[in-house]
Amino acid sequence: MHVHILGICGTFMGGVAALAREAGHRVTGCDTNVYPPMSDQLCALGIDLVEGFAADQLALQPDVFVVGNVVTRGNPLMEAVLDAGAAYTSGPQWLAEHVLHGRHVLAVAGTHGKTSTTSMLAWILEHAGLQPGFLVGGVPLNFGVSARLGSVEAAPEGRVGKTFVIEADEYDTALFDKRSKFVHYRPRTAVLNNLEHDHADIFPDLAAIETQFHHLVRTVPSTGRLVVNARDEALRRVLARGCWSEVQRFGTKREEPGGLCARGEPQAFDVLRGSLKLGHVQWPLLGEHNQMNALAAIGAAEHVGVAPEVACAALASFQNVRRRLELRGEASGAKVYDDFAHHPTAMRTTVDGLRRKIGHGGRILAIFEPRSNTMKLGAMKAQLPWALEEADLSFCLQGNYGWSAAEALAPLGSTVAVADNVDTLVAAIVKAARPGDHLLCMSNGGFGGIHDKLLVALKAR
Repeated sequence: MHVHILGICGTFMGGVAALAREAGHRVTGCDTNVYPPMSDQLCALGIDLVEGFAADQLALQPDVFVVGNVVTRGNPLMEAVLDAGAAYTSGPQWLAEHVLHGRHVLAVAGTHGKTSTTSMLAWILEHAGLQPGFLVGGVPLNFGVSARLGSVEAAPEGRVGKTFVIEADEYDTALFDKRSKFVHYRPRTAVLNNLEHDHADIFPDLAAIETQFHHLVRTVPSTGRLVVNARDEALRRVLARGCWSEVQRFGTKREEPGGLCARGEPQAFDVLRGSLKLGHVQWPLLGEHNQMNALAAIGAAEHVGVAPEVACAALASFQNVRRRLELRGEASGAKVYDDFAHHPTAMRTTVDGLRRKIGHGGRILAIFEPRSNTMKLGAMKAQLPWALEEADLSFCLQGNYGWSAAEALAPLGSTVAVADNVDTLVAAIVKAARPGDHLLCMSNGGFGGIHDKLLVALKAR
């Protein structure tokens, strides 16, 4: 089969491309604004990329056009596909029909922590010998790729085989399918990590997202398992609307029987079920959020026969994901980090995690662009001062958002600088930076190559 993927450089669609190529299909694709890590991964796979969405790509005559949700009506290639009556489908639908069917799908959903938790879960299953397939919205360092088919053979010793771990996004599927992506995946094991209002471009409020999570819960069979954050009020409301599967809660209090909880610091903690110790995790990851992610992954892995003690041992060698507090380099005594955080809660968690790591011996310079659709709409601009209050200085790229970043950040006073282009922002950061500083760049995009620009400018200073 020849598949031509529209929007191939998104993390999800790039993963679909990798899986299709591994399965033996001919894969081509098109996109704009290509940037690593996905562009590097596609290049390494030998997948031919076309820049832009010109209608003349119809001449490639693939068996099916696989359409990413970045594509809208008015897109020249999409209009040509519709006019020609050519075969087309969405990425999630193609994945469900050609990869997930007949496998034990473990889906990780939630506003925050999906990529990290999915990566942890895949690594636990790999460590246990299950050779899982996976699709992650990032690049897990333990694997070096964002997607693979994994083994389709039955697992040894009677354990459940044919496992596939997938990051389950609630964003809509495609221009012709406005359901959340995750309703296509039909998981037998579903992690519900947390739930906040996000994607304000398609969800008017939190209640609308809760409805989509309720739809996901409806797809899990009675023999399946829901692994649910016990601390999240929105998830409690979701389950109150109906639940037909076994529930494993995590983040519970120790006196609550049956739930998974942690005892100790995030970098070294015991995993308990009630008061019974199941294992111990010691690893380099920071923050209580990663401790919670670990509990979720342990609870999900148990459903496919991996003992919590084995899962804890696997996490000791977990290396995290690219763009999760990833150190990009050091120059003039200052360290430059890259992180995918873009929602205010994720930004605050990232800054707090770095603060835990370095203590108060160094300054944190938080550098960010409000690039997500939700942030561009200004739906959460009032939360930005809260998100950044642990940083010593903050620097924001002002785009054409329709709202003023300087006004939104005014409560932080003189610790904030705003610029309307990356080069001006780099100049302001380099002027303020001192040896021993930690420059934390946060964006869900390429951020105009700011990481390398900072390193070059710092060296030249």
